[in-house]
Amino acid sequence: AQKTSIANGDSNAWDLTTLTALLLSTDRPKTLNKTEIQQLNNEDKLLKQLRDIRNNLAHHPSKSIDNTEFDQLWIELVAILGVLGDMDSELNKLKHDSVFELSVQSINEENMKEAKRLNSLGTQAHKAGNFFDAIRLFTKATDLSNVSDHDRAVFYSNMSSSRLALYEPRSNLSNNFDTFESTDQRYRALQDAKEARNLWPTWWKGHFRVALDESRQIYERQSRYEHLDPRLQPGTIDEHLNEMKQKLGTDPDKVQLGHSLLEGIDPASANVVKGHKFEHGDIDVKQNYEQAAKYFAKAASQGNAEGMYNIGQLTDLGLGVKKDHRMARMWFEKAAAQLPQNSLFPDRPNLGVAEAEHALGLRYAAGVSVDKNLETAAYWYQRAVDHGSAPAANNLALMYLHGTGVDQDLEKAEQLLQLSARNGDQNAMLTLSGLLLSKNDPQMAKIWHDRACESGNIFAQMNRDMFEKLQKIQKLFGGFPLNVSQIVNGMKNTVESLKTVVTNLKQSNHIYIHDYNVLTEHDNRDSITAKRMCNALEHFAEALNMLMELKSLTEKQENILVHELSQCYRIEHFVAQFPNVETREKAVEIIDRVLRRCKLESNGVASQLDEDARICYAILHMLSHELVLQFLGPCKQKYPKCIHFFKLSAAMNGFLSQYEATIYDANAGLKIDPNYYELLYDKAVALRLLDKDMNEAIEAYRAFLTIAPKDHRKVPESYYAMANCYFELHQRDISTDIVKKVYEQGEEAEKVQLPCFLPYDSNNKTELKFMFDRKSPPNVNVVAPLLDRKSRLLDPHRIRVIKQHRQWQAALLEARNDSMYTFMSGSHEPRAQQQAVKSLIGLKPISLREIDPTKDHVYNGYVLSVTIIEDAYSWTPSIHLVIEDEHLDCERMFIYGFPEGHGKYLTSKVFTLGSKMSIMNPYLRLGGSDMKSSVRIDDFSSIIMQNESERVLNMCRCCGTSNALHVCGKCKQAHYCTKECQITDWKLYGHKLICKKQ
Repeated sequence: AQKTSIANGDSNAWDLTTLTALLLSTDRPKTLNKTEIQQLNNEDKLLKQLRDIRNNLAHHPSKSIDNTEFDQLWIELVAILGVLGDMDSELNKLKHDSVFELSVQSINEENMKEAKRLNSLGTQAHKAGNFFDAIRLFTKATDLSNVSDHDRAVFYSNMSSSRLALYEPRSNLSNNFDTFESTDQRYRALQDAKEARNLWPTWWKGHFRVALDESRQIYERQSRYEHLDPRLQPGTIDEHLNEMKQKLGTDPDKVQLGHSLLEGIDPASANVVKGHKFEHGDIDVKQNYEQAAKYFAKAASQGNAEGMYNIGQLTDLGLGVKKDHRMARMWFEKAAAQLPQNSLFPDRPNLGVAEAEHALGLRYAAGVSVDKNLETAAYWYQRAVDHGSAPAANNLALMYLHGTGVDQDLEKAEQLLQLSARNGDQNAMLTLSGLLLSKNDPQMAKIWHDRACESGNIFAQMNRDMFEKLQKIQKLFGGFPLNVSQIVNGMKNTVESLKTVVTNLKQSNHIYIHDYNVLTEHDNRDSITAKRMCNALEHFAEALNMLMELKSLTEKQENILVHELSQCYRIEHFVAQFPNVETREKAVEIIDRVLRRCKLESNGVASQLDEDARICYAILHMLSHELVLQFLGPCKQKYPKCIHFFKLSAAMNGFLSQYEATIYDANAGLKIDPNYYELLYDKAVALRLLDKDMNEAIEAYRAFLTIAPKDHRKVPESYYAMANCYFELHQRDISTDIVKKVYEQGEEAEKVQLPCFLPYDSNNKTELKFMFDRKSPPNVNVVAPLLDRKSRLLDPHRIRVIKQHRQWQAALLEARNDSMYTFMSGSHEPRAQQQAVKSLIGLKPISLREIDPTKDHVYNGYVLSVTIIEDAYSWTPSIHLVIEDEHLDCERMFIYGFPEGHGKYLTSKVFTLGSKMSIMNPYLRLGGSDMKSSVRIDDFSSIIMQNESERVLNMCRCCGTSNALHVCGKCKQAHYCTKECQITDWKLYGHKLICKKQ
């Protein structure tokens, strides 16, 4: 990257690392005396110190420094730059940004006037959606000479915005794999933004436009909640090895020994290991991203896919190397082009390939350094899934679930979620639990939800109560089959009701200002709520007009705006909706400015302006719950008679599920005004969600209903919430008269609601309606769903298990038939020991889906009944089989501990295709090498073979149907029930691998 920037010749694009590298490598004249040499040596030393300061800041763990650290670094910088010849006065300007303000420019008034006219026309064209015309007009404005740099920066910024707007509608149309070049609108938008930043370095919007290049990727990472994923949390190599020991039973010392031996076996992999140690830190290695990047780059140059992927990741994040999304994509593409199998161990994946394919899928899904293209994203996800990526399986499942970029296919979505979840993806576990819930399988839904909780999924842990409610519902319905769509909608809203915020302080998408005329009509009919909303809208309109009409405001105008906005917020905050982000940001800037002014001018003394500004600040930042809560503490102390600060504090505590604190704030506010019904409502909701005394919650709701206007938007919700409280008090008996009576009062209250609140939305109502509708009708026979063998054939887990088994068997057959071919295999010591019991009596049946595929565990006290669907050709070091249970789920099985010398007999006469067996105390083992699940048998006596009469005769090698008539014409062994099954077995399951006479 440094060589490229130097070759381009643009010194403005050089960073400090590049500049110091050039200066330090410059040849010195041969005629220097000792004094001059000493001076240059001292300057070299100072340059290295500057570079070190820059590098420490660039790779700072927190990516930010506090004032104390800044001041210390500034002292060091001033000392260095002073010796290098900078003047203190210039350095002070640099510190306060005034150095960026240029001297007086020569301005051509005619050109200035024309440029502003063109900018105005461009702005109008942009608003009208004519982005090509807007770009043309902004370009003309930037071409005019002797225009102020500040105005020219505005023109470039506006042009950048139009280019981005032009790109967005085209983002799903392109199939180009490599379009983020100099002709791409986003590339041009970024260059325009940088030009605006250079022309006006202290203007926030220039920096904001440049940051848009980063924001897309950051937003996508945040929307995937990567910061909550425990798998992505930072940890040292030592911590990772200890985690593997706990999960799989691997010995950290042996793993470390293996790392030390890699140098002589696979130097490229050894460099990857060294890179990981510097990336994450190790016992004797300090975390250093630059060193990590060097080792990953070295491994990449040696053709190692994992090295390519890892250097791509560091380049994407700017860790240890310059951030460059296009360069990162190049590394991902290079890694994805490598063979998917490890060259030394063909039965293992080539690490880095699937990860890179998944990374490319993410880029095309988000449009980072490429045109956004969901079809291409699905292509890369599918490739990654084929090569074993659990996150890619989850992301592709979501696309099939919602029909984005692919045709909607719920069955395929479920199969992919199963594949991803069983390979440890916690997000897939949670999504799968919801999907199973919608398919009327609450038992498995709860199992996967519990697994998601155990894996560390934050959202699953937050919603545990949902499944407790579900169990009660199932008991209530007595096993009656629930309608899929109703249970989905009902339980979805059950979740939402559990997450109900203790406040009516919520943002809405409804534009209430459009309802002003209707509200005025209801105001004339003596509607108290309509009157309050009209009053609030009038104050908001005053503030909004000032924001929209006035380019800049005087201090007096700012004070008026703050007062009008605060009055709106005090009366009915939810009616205030800004038409666009820019207007809202302008309001935020003004509020911040007024707050600073109040602090300086009043010296901490209370004032109406300060109180108004604080209310506005809290509302405008209300999504930052912890921040606003901290801000409100001093506000309540400074203005103890202002009930609105207590209302806001109660709301923030409600958002944070701190219900007791909500009640405390509500009680404190009600001391100021006992009839402030907004706080009465907040208190009632908090009491209900505390779930300590439903009678107290009911009384609180009744106190609210006594005082609140009859058409208040929370009146129906209060009745529905009370009905829910009674429902809980009466052991969730939906037929109780009081529950139905209060529910009907809520329906009656809806009839007097203002039109803007209809149709009425209530989670409590939805949940109760769900209960009423699902009341079990008599004499209904529950019919178990039929198992569809054919539908299981496309299950990616099934395909993978059978195909890998056949690849293994094919290698064994090749070794058996070729004396020059050596086949080596080994086994890791199990983490636990499986033992048999004397009898099946007392053992509980268990199925493969009830066995957690992510946990190494012996299921003592259980018995697993299965059928062999893939047999074995060898017995060293164990007998490898594929088994299927009664739900048609399949898994690998490895049998150890059988009598010596009996291997051939067992594989040819006992453990044959179609044979059935029961395994006592089954052991789900996670492989020490591949970390994939399998059923492991260590105690041979734990296997009980069923009678030969139970065996599936002439079993179809594809779907498992008995008495299959068709036989493979080549091997004469594989039976098929139809031609379709034979083709599927050949294409999907790789029958050709084992299609040989044995």
